[in-house]
Parts: sequence; C-alpha cells; structure tokens
Amino acid sequence: MKQYWKILKKYKVSLLISPLLVLITVVCETIQPWFMARIIDEGVMLKNLSLITELGLYMVGISILGLIISILNIYVSSQTAIGFGTDLRGTLFKKIQELSFAEIDRFNSASLITRLTNDISRIQQVILMGMRLMLRSPLTLIIATVFVFKINTDMAVILMAAIPILGVSVFLILRKGVPLFMKVQQKIDQLNAVVRENLINIRVVKSFVREDFEAKKFEKSSDELRDMVIKASNVVVTVFPVMQLIMNLSIIVIFWAGGIKVMNSQLQIGELVSFVNYLTQILMALMLLSMVIMNIARASASSERIIEVLDTNSSITNPENKTTNNYRITKGDVTFRDVYFRYNGGENDVLKDIDFETKQGETIAVVGATGAAKSSMLQLIPRLYDVTAGAVLIDGINVKDYTLDELHANVGMVLQKNELFTGTIIDNLRWGKPDASMEEIEEATKAAQAHDFIMSFSDGYNTMLGRGGINVSGGQKQRLCIARALLRKPKILILDDSTSAVDSETELKIRESLSRLLKDTTVFIITQRINTMQSADKVIVLEDGEIDAMGAPSELIEHSEVYKEIYNSQQIAL
Repeated sequence: MKQYWKILKKYKVSLLISPLLVLITVVCETIQPWFMARIIDEGVMLKNLSLITELGLYMVGISILGLIISILNIYVSSQTAIGFGTDLRGTLFKKIQELSFAEIDRFNSASLITRLTNDISRIQQVILMGMRLMLRSPLTLIIATVFVFKINTDMAVILMAAIPILGVSVFLILRKGVPLFMKVQQKIDQLNAVVRENLINIRVVKSFVREDFEAKKFEKSSDELRDMVIKASNVVVTVFPVMQLIMNLSIIVIFWAGGIKVMNSQLQIGELVSFVNYLTQILMALMLLSMVIMNIARASASSERIIEVLDTNSSITNPENKTTNNYRITKGDVTFRDVYFRYNGGENDVLKDIDFETKQGETIAVVGATGAAKSSMLQLIPRLYDVTAGAVLIDGINVKDYTLDELHANVGMVLQKNELFTGTIIDNLRWGKPDASMEEIEEATKAAQAHDFIMSFSDGYNTMLGRGGINVSGGQKQRLCIARALLRKPKILILDDSTSAVDSETELKIRESLSRLLKDTTVFIITQRINTMQSADKVIVLEDGEIDAMGAPSELIEHSEVYKEIYNSQQIAL
C-alpha cells in the first residue's frame, strides 16, 4: 500500500469528502422507511391527510437531496479512481523505462503489457467500488440496525441471528473462490502472450502457412481461460442464491413474528412494513459488501503483479557519488579487463576471460559464429548489461563510475534488431539528437546513404513511418538507424551487424563516410563480411564466448584458423 499511497495522497481531499457524501446518501435512504411507518400508522390509520402530505413532502425532499449527493459522489469517486489509474499507469511505465535489459528479460513484454492495462484497470475498479460501495455498505448496515432496534428489540434480535449465518456462508464461498481468481489472471496473461506473439510474427506465420496452427494455439489458450473463468464464477455466484435464501427466510420469519405482535397490539402495521424495508436494506448492504470483497480478491492478484514491478530495483544504476564525480568520456579508448558475463538465471558464462584494449579512432571488427556472444560482449560497453566479473573501462575509467546519461550520450549503438517508431522520418532521426539542425540531419543521412531514398518519397523527411518502420525496406530501416546514431557524433559507435541488409557497395560507402565523419570515433562492427573485416584496424575473433584470436586482418589470416575459415569460405563464394 505504500506504493499506492504515494499516488493516492494526491487525491486525499476527495478521499476525505467521499465518506461524508456517502454518509449523507445513506442517511437519506435509511430514514425513508421510518417516515413510511409514520405515514401508515399516524396518517393512513388515523385518516390524517395533512400529516400524510407533510411527511410525503419530506420524503420527496430527502430523496432529491440524496440523489444530488449521490451524483456528486459518483463524480468525485470517478475522478479519483480514473486519476489514480492514470497516475499508476504512468508510474509503472516510468519504472519499466528505468529497468535494465536484465529485468526486462525477466518480465516478458506480454506480461508487462497486461500489467499496464488489465491489471491496473482492476485496481482502478476496486478504488471506484471502494469509494461508492465499500463505505456505503457498512454505513447502511449500522444505521439500519439502529432503526430496527429502535422499532422492536425482540425482532431485531431475530434479524441479528441471520447476519452471522450469512457472513459465514459468504466467507466459506469466497475462501474457495479467491485462489481461482488468481489462476484466472494467469490465464489472461497466457492468452495475451499468445496474441502478442502472433501479431508480432504475423509475417512469419503467413510465410510458413501456419495460420491453422496459430488458430489452434489461440483456441487452446482461450478455452483454458474460459474454463477457469467458469470454474471461478460457478463458485462465487453461489453467494447470491445463498444470500437470497437467507433473505427470504428472514423476511418470512419477520412477517410471522411481526404478524403475531401486530395481532397482540405489540407492534403497529407501519412499523412492521418499515422493519421489512430495513431488513431488505441490511441484507442488500451485505450483498454489495460481498461483491466488493470478490472484486478485491480478483484485484489482489493484479496488485501483486504491479507491486512486483514497482518494487524491482534496476541492477544498473548511477554511481553513488554521481553528484561529486565529473567523469567525462573525452577520447573513446575501450578496455576489457578479465571480463566474465552470464545472463540472469543462466548456469554458464557466455563470455569468459575477455581481455583486450582499443584506442581512440580505431575500427574493430568483431567476428565469430552464431552464438559466439558477439552482441553480448559489446552490450557491456554502454552498460545495457553489467559484467559478472572483471571490468569494462572507457578512457581508463570503469563504465560503472560514469553516469548513465554520460555513458549513453557518448556510446552510440545500432542494435541487431533495428526499430523505428511511429512518426515522421525526421522525428525518428532526432531521437539521436532532439535539437539537431537540418544541416546536421542531412550530413548524417548522407553518411548513412539514406538521404537519396528519403528524398525519393513525396514528403521527404516528413514521410510518416508506420509502426516499427513497416513501410520501409530492411536496408532502408538499417540506414535510418545508422543515421540516427551518427547524429550524436559519439565517442564510441557500435554497429551490431547493422549493414546486413544493404549491398556491399552501399556498405563500402557507409564505411568511407564513417571514417571521414567520425575519424576520432572508436567503431566496433559486428560483421560476417570479409570486406568489412579486411578494412578494420583490428579484428577480434570470438568462439564460444572466448577470444580465439585478435590482431590486424593480415596477421589473422596467417595465425587464426577460425578467421581463415571465414575468409576462405567467402572467397570460394565469390
């Protein structure tokens, strides 16, 4: 609740006003049967028309007041609940942005989407119901109970006997139903995961003609959710027949006992009618309270999932002395010192004893077979992950001693999977530098060999891109991502196989532009192309997470079997 209170305290005025509004509404409702008893006993039975008119006007006035106050409470509670849900969603989204790759890997994206949408909606609904019904039910119960005792103590005792029976019945039913609602949320998660995976990979599904397979997978997950919802609902809906039975039995007993008292002149007819009305109000209040409890039970699973993310601390944070150190990346020298790395939950190191140095302005090609951990190694430089052992240094300073802003501002990275955002081309490019001028943008796009195809579009740099850059080709997407990184003019640039979708001639032009535009930038290139390897100052050959060889291309062709195999295979292909 501490996490929620940080948000709810913003609405403390509404939270304080709401109980008062509910109290007024409940008083307006519970006093009506008392007026009704007086109208019957003092007005109708005694044929006093003026009293009937007077009390009737009172009832109308009180009803109108109750309606106005109820509408006001609906407005206040809606503003609070919706505002809380919006703020909680923003807080959770901000927290997700702060998490490192390691935490993002642990919380899969489908689950995070469910938490941001379905789970928060459930919490929001509970806040709304709490302000309207959770306060209303106990207040109605208390005030109506006071009135029934005021009418007749003996009959009130009979009513009080029914309440514990009802409470125990509801408790036993909910005790069995709550764990089932936990499982319902898990099934929703699984269904969302299936839908998301299918939509993201829809091209692959269609390419392999696997629509039927995916449909069956979705149907299976959907059926499992349906069965679990039915199972949970079947348990919980038994609450209402049980409550209805107890309510009807209570009314029968009250009419029987009350009828005897009326015949013995111990109770008036109007009092008996009002007593039955109060009985209905009390039992309805209990039914509403049980409904709120059921929703709280369902929301508890959602709350646990939200709190789990909010309480997760990122494994990658700024140094503790970030306010006192002024470390700046000035050159771009990179040193790996006895580095070991394994992913969270992994049993084995994916990188072992990585040790090398590079100097400012060098171009380093990183090569190796698929699964050699090339991307994993370079992702340690900007601290997308942290080393398990050893150290990564930039300009002789451990990357952990730089602030994340300084590190990310000076280490440009084009990931293996290129991503663009919905918006114009120029908006996407300015992700690299929000205040970039048009001259800077054109310089970067020309270096990335993107300017010409951008200008071929009718809207040029203002061309709208679909989600993920769906309306540009793979090679165009790669060049836009390279231009976006070049805009920063970083001290270190990492290209993770980012020219795989462009032809060799275009790649050569990009490399030439890089050497001219970023001549003092240290460039790491993950590549499988021998021409790129041959043009590098240094080549690092990785095999099974270890450095197999390192040196100039001319040296490796003589001393590295892995490099020689790569070289010869492409020569044969040529």
